[in-house]
Amino acid sequence: MIKLKTNIKCGACVATVSPQLDALPDSKWEVDLNHPDRILTVEGAASETEIKAALETAGYQGESI
Repeated sequence: MIKLKTNIKCGACVATVSPQLDALPDSKWEVDLNHPDRILTVEGAASETEIKAALETAGYQGESI
C-alpha cells in the first residue's frame, strides 16, 4: 500500500485524476478528501513513481508521507 499527500482538493479534482489513476496496472485507489493532507491511498502493483507520474499528468502532485 502506498500513501501520498496530494493537492487534490475536491470531487472535481478526483474526477480529473481518475483516468490516469484508473490506468495504473492492477491497482485500486482512493483519496481521503476529509483528511487535511488529502491522502491518496493506492493498493496493487503500481509503483510510487508511476503514481506520482499519473498525478502529474493530470496536473496534481503527490508527496511521500
